Amino acid sequence: MPGKSKLTADAAERVALRNLSRSEHRSEADRARAILLTLEGRRAGEVAAALGVHVSTVHNWRGYFAYGRVAGLRRRTAPGRQAVIGPHAGAIAASILSEDARHDGGWTLGRLSAEIARRGGPAISPRWLSQQLRQRGLPSVARATPSKAARTKRRWRPAESALSI
Repeated sequence: MPGKSKLTADAAERVALRNLSRSEHRSEADRARAILLTLEGRRAGEVAAALGVHVSTVHNWRGYFAYGRVAGLRRRTAPGRQAVIGPHAGAIAASILSEDARHDGGWTLGRLSAEIARRGGPAISPRWLSQQLRQRGLPSVARATPSKAARTKRRWRPAESALSI
């Protein structure tokens, strides 16, 4: 029958796929769910619609399973050198913010980036520093004084009607 996958899996692989479908990493779980749906006899279009991905993605996942079995569906580390600057600067920023327990030092991302560089850390842009702080679950760097837009923001009030009912 055209369009029907020829993938097969034994009982042990099905158990491993069910376990992987409950992974905390959504990408792994989606790949395992796609293979389980395929093994139930669903077409690639149906699987793609159920998981909210493109049909070609389902075809790719089926290929990963065909050649690597369950191990082919697991997450892999990205190729190349791992990031060093971001995590190192994030650790220094965490120590700076923990020293300033009340967060009243007026830390902005720019000031925090400059302080990291002053303490011998790597040069890091405020944007990349913001991402590192979010990944660490640290509170966002609040301004000591609100921005001009926040200070001058006008509250919306309904216009008073001239007619009284």
